[in-house]
Amino acid sequence: MMPRARLCGRALAAGRVAIGVVALVRPALMARTWVGAAEAAGPAAVVLGRAAGGRDIALGAGALLASLRGNGRGLLGWTVAGSFCDAVDVATTVASWRELPPLERCAVVGAASSGVALGALTVVLSRRG
Repeated sequence: MMPRARLCGRALAAGRVAIGVVALVRPALMARTWVGAAEAAGPAAVVLGRAAGGRDIALGAGALLASLRGNGRGLLGWTVAGSFCDAVDVATTVASWRELPPLERCAVVGAASSGVALGALTVVLSRRG
């Protein structure tokens, strides 16, 4: 794997782990960022925030471990899986666009779209020789 692709994949993975840890430790904060303060106050938001945090920690850690072991194909696989999850986050947010608070919906779509774009960039960079 090309060094730039590895760097891009590692940076994306590290960011994913960091976001996951915040969501796991402070699930209401993560939920508030997505669905707004009123909805984030309930137990369902805490459960979903922690679940999303666990997902992101697993995806990021898998990518980092693959990279540290020199497994470029593994890094790519984890990166693509994470980008798929980010694309689903964008799609579900857009599908509920009118029900979500304006600032929060834009922040989530922007952040998750960045994950999709960085994942795609990692794949493109890995193909260059």
